[in-house]
Amino acid sequence: MRVHADRGRCMAAGHCAVTVPGVFDHGEDGLVVVTDEKPGDDFLEEVQLAVDLCPSRALSISQD
Repeated sequence: MRVHADRGRCMAAGHCAVTVPGVFDHGEDGLVVVTDEKPGDDFLEEVQLAVDLCPSRALSISQD
């Protein structure tokens, strides 16, 4: 799994960083930062929840 974030779409709601702090964080500008682009499969459920909760649809997952 590879995690992607489109900072151009991010509206800094923060759901991702609260849901999976080991994968997402906020930059100084408040926008999403992916801190672990390739988390283990044990994070799949949590990352999928963060993707689903993102109000601006800035997050996605691909299978690599």
